[in-house]
Amino acid sequence: MSRAFVNEERFEQANGKELVERPISEHPNYVTPTGALELQTLEESLIAELNHLKLTAENTFSKDKVAEIERDLRYVRARLDSAILVDPTKQSHETVLFGATIEVQDDAGTQHTFHIVGEDEANASINKVSWVSPLAKSLLGQKIGDTVTWQRPAGNINLEILDIHYQS
Repeated sequence: MSRAFVNEERFEQANGKELVERPISEHPNYVTPTGALELQTLEESLIAELNHLKLTAENTFSKDKVAEIERDLRYVRARLDSAILVDPTKQSHETVLFGATIEVQDDAGTQHTFHIVGEDEANASINKVSWVSPLAKSLLGQKIGDTVTWQRPAGNINLEILDIHYQS
């Protein structure tokens, strides 16, 4: 088979030779109290899963899973070690800052709510956006009544800021 059709990284991983580390962001690791708690909970669950697997690691699949969990645990611990906790309740409620929940209205009159959080806490399906995302970057530093342009590959959208609030 031609080497052009072989994903060497995946092939090595499948053979247990080398597991690629999870990349760590170069940005400061700002976290909300919720994000910090989620990382701590993930660390605890990975430790529990790892301890369970180490007791039963008899086959290659279990050993590969142990290596994967150990890698994920290194990532989570690095993120916890570099975490910069930001208390949203201490932020200015007049300006969009890290930890803000922002209510906006687009040009079509549809209202949206976004919560600006840390990179590990971001989850687009529940409108939690990373503070380094294009949406958050367009909103940060703005005030109620301001209109911003969210630059997206699918086309730009103008958003008017209706409300800014912070929750713990």
